[in-house]
Amino acid sequence: MSFSYKQVIAVRTDLKMSKGKTAVQVAHGSISSYLKARKYYPDWADRWVAEGQKKVTVKIKSEEEIHVLAEKARRLDIPFAVINDAGLTQLAPGTTTVIGIGPSLEQNIDKVTKELPLL
Repeated sequence: MSFSYKQVIAVRTDLKMSKGKTAVQVAHGSISSYLKARKYYPDWADRWVAEGQKKVTVKIKSEEEIHVLAEKARRLDIPFAVINDAGLTQLAPGTTTVIGIGPSLEQNIDKVTKELPLL
């Protein structure tokens, strides 16, 4: 199958979150970024859903890297969502955990995330 649209969720590995915590944060990043896409780029969001919602998770090492990715996405006009934890379980309140980028055209997302290693 061929995909034209995708979404990437970048996860901070320096936080050493449990697998369950990581899964929940990735879900927050995916949904939050999708909702932004649906609001500002409804055609992209609809096409991504119709194609099967391709998602990729990648590793980043710090909060600073999240801010760098956010700025790249902002410059390319790609929807994104930075997720800050509520602090109810493993992390301090407000800890930045992941960034969801897209959905957008795959070639645009790759300009932001292509060099990042898979989670």
